[in-house]
Order: sequence, then structure tokens, then C-alpha cells
Amino acid sequence: MDARLAEMPIMAERDDSIDADVFNAWCRARKKLGSYVRLSDLGLKQMEMIVSDKYWVCVDSNNNDCPVLAWVDIEEKGRDSLHLPIKCKLNYYHFAASALRAKVLVKTKELLEQMIENDQ
Repeated sequence: MDARLAEMPIMAERDDSIDADVFNAWCRARKKLGSYVRLSDLGLKQMEMIVSDKYWVCVDSNNNDCPVLAWVDIEEKGRDSLHLPIKCKLNYYHFAASALRAKVLVKTKELLEQMIENDQ
């Protein structure tokens, strides 16, 4: 996916952040599930989420995993507060991607927490 993100034209790039509760769910999940997780039950037509240490990408699974949104340059290093949002960049690859941002992050948190529970 690294090369794919580098090749895709970005429609817009914005400073963004990932809420601490969502990011903390990822931190707990990666300890049990590894540093790459694909979430396919977002409740959004053909959208899937790929979460890794380097990036979080919402992809269109019916369109060869074409990225729709990508959270990149996630500033996890040096993090000393569990309650503060994590700064990052958000790349938009589709004109309607902004409508998905909040929904995707909420569902990502829910699915990661379910995976943690089911893995116990």
C-alpha cells in the first residue's frame, strides 16, 4: 500500500488528528493482532479500512483498493499523554471523501475493540 499511496494523485491534504480513544484502541489491537489490520465491516458500501503503523487508509474494495482517505504522517513518537489527539495529515483521494471521515473513524474504533475482545 505504501507504493500505491505514493502513486495516487491527492485531491487535497489537510492537517488532521485522530482522537485519542480511537488511536488507543489501535494501540491495544496491534499488541494482539499485529501491525497491519484490515477492517471490512464498516457498514459503508464497499469501503474497508487498512490500519497499520505507518498509515490508516480507507479504500474502495470494489475498485482495486483505490484509496479514498488516508491518514499519514501519524505523529505517535514521543507521545506522552493518552488523552490527547494524535496529529497527522489527512489525504483526500475522492471528491466526496470528507463525508466518510467521521463515520470511518467511529467504526474503526468499534471494530478494533471487537477484535480485541474476540481475541481473548
